[in-house]
Amino acid sequence: TPLTCRRQRQMCIRDRPKTAGLSFRAALEECYGERFAYDYGDYPLAQAPAERHRRALQAALELPLPEVGGTGCIHGHFLPVKYLLLADRLDCRFVTWMREPMARLVSHYHYWFRTYDPESDLTSPLHRRVVEEAWSLETFCLSPELRNVYCQYLWGFPVHRFDFIGITEFYEEDLRYFSTAYLGREFEPRQLNQRDVAGEAGGADELEAGTRAEVEQFHAADMALYKTALDMRAARMVEDK
Repeated sequence: TPLTCRRQRQMCIRDRPKTAGLSFRAALEECYGERFAYDYGDYPLAQAPAERHRRALQAALELPLPEVGGTGCIHGHFLPVKYLLLADRLDCRFVTWMREPMARLVSHYHYWFRTYDPESDLTSPLHRRVVEEAWSLETFCLSPELRNVYCQYLWGFPVHRFDFIGITEFYEEDLRYFSTAYLGREFEPRQLNQRDVAGEAGGADELEAGTRAEVEQFHAADMALYKTALDMRAARMVEDK
C-alpha cells in the first residue's frame, strides 16, 4: 500500500562513502527488502555549487509522490534538501553518518587514488585532476573545491532536521541504537573494511601538527558541524539512559 495512504514513516538516508556505509546499507536492505531504494546517481561533488543546488531543488519540486510513496527507505549519496519537501507530504525521517573531518579527508584522498579509472564516464573532472596531477595530501586537504564537504552536502538542510546522526567512530554502538530505535530490531555490525574505517596509512595522523592545524582552520565549518553532531549524540545518550 502506498505511503500516501497509510502515512507510514519513510527513511531518507544520506550516507557518506567510507563511513561503514556498506555495513549500514546491508542492515537496511535486510530490514526493508523490496521497499529499499538506492539514490547514488547525483554525484554532487562533480558539479559546480550553483548547478548542484539547482539540480537538488529541481529534483525536490519534481519528485513523483506516487513513485516514492511505496518506498520505505531511500539510501545513497545526495544532497538531503532533495527530499526535504517530501516531509510536507509524508511522515519522513532523515538519517546520516559523519566521521571526524580530518580522518575523512585523508581517507577520501587515498580512496580517489586507489579507485581511479581514467576510462570511466563517472570519474569527475576534479577526481581526474587530483590523480593525474599527483596532488599531495596537503594540496588535497586545502583545495577550495573540497573545502567543508559536509557543509556542501548539507546545503539548505539544517543539521537539527536530522532525526539521527551516527558517528563513525562509535559505529557499532550507534548502529545498535539506530536499529533498535528506528528499525525495531537490533542489527549486529557486519565486518568492516578496516582500511576504510581507520584511513590509509596513519589516517589523520598523516597530517603533521602544523599542517593539521591549518587544515582544521580551513575546514572550520565542517569541524563545527561535526562538534554539533557529537553534542547531539551526547544528548541522545543521556536521554536513552
